Amino acid sequence: MTTTASASRGNPTSEPPGGPGLLDALQHQVALFARRAEQTRLGGVGQVRNSMDRAAYLLLNRLDIEGPMGVKALAASMGIDSSTVTRQVAPLVDTGLVKRTSHPEDGRAVVLQLSPRGQARLQEVRDSRRELMAQVTEGWTESEREAFCTLLTRFNSALSARQAGLPASDTETTPTS
Repeated sequence: MTTTASASRGNPTSEPPGGPGLLDALQHQVALFARRAEQTRLGGVGQVRNSMDRAAYLLLNRLDIEGPMGVKALAASMGIDSSTVTRQVAPLVDTGLVKRTSHPEDGRAVVLQLSPRGQARLQEVRDSRRELMAQVTEGWTESEREAFCTLLTRFNSALSARQAGLPASDTETTPTS
């Protein structure tokens, strides 16, 4: 049996002490990943300004991919509460990354839309994070990167399904935001 120190060095067969088994090793590696991701905020490389709050990144990314939408639709597409989206979007509107506009079919309704400034900022962060991923996986083959992305997407989809009360088998395996 190996130690936590060897597990933290990246040995995939390592198991933390006191918890034999592959699932114990998996939960330990997920915990390490979460801590390291939060520590770096996966902020990318280059200037510090290229880091972005996780919630902001996910919201901007979703608006970029799916286009303008209302708060309820945005919340539903992200699997979070409308009040959470409202709270998270407010600073994005205040800083000019997102703009509120009238719904094209119902002028009374408001939709959220990525502003040109938001699009530019999102692209900066994406470029920085893409470079970070390239550096972190520098010694990996393209098929290893694809396999990791596929499995991580599947893992995230299963977690989302569990949170929504759905069976894990109903999850998608295409990378999403």
